[in-house]
Amino acid sequence: MSPRARTNQLLYQAELILDIPPGNDEHGEARRMASEEAALALTELALESLLREVTEHAQLERHDWRELLDAEGSGIAELHRLRELAMRPESWLCWLLQRFDALHDSAGVARRRNPAQQGLIAVGSSAALGDELRACLREAKREIASLRETSEEW
Repeated sequence: MSPRARTNQLLYQAELILDIPPGNDEHGEARRMASEEAALALTELALESLLREVTEHAQLERHDWRELLDAEGSGIAELHRLRELAMRPESWLCWLLQRFDALHDSAGVARRRNPAQQGLIAVGSSAALGDELRACLREAKREIASLRETSEEW
């Protein structure tokens, strides 16, 4: 499978997981949290696959996002573009990288919903992780298409 196909597959699988209904039983909340964290983990794998894909021409040995998106990382144009995006607090990539760090923390990233807030319209940062991740994935796919164009020019 090519890096491009793998990136697409991982993004698709992350979206599929987010679409699994958690159910209304006593385990529904835990299933929702597990689905959110699983989708986020697949998204992290998709980012590394994307980095492999857009840096194929450079034949890098490693594709860890922490290394490649670090300020001291390779000077490849696509990586520079992603680093700039990661520095903007409102960007999808900045949001993702913060969630990846939380995912690897012992507390995790998914949170239980407050029963008092159920039924309320989510505003601001109170949106569910899954909803925020869906929106992030939509934005990421737009950016990925553009990154692929510049990468193919090489």
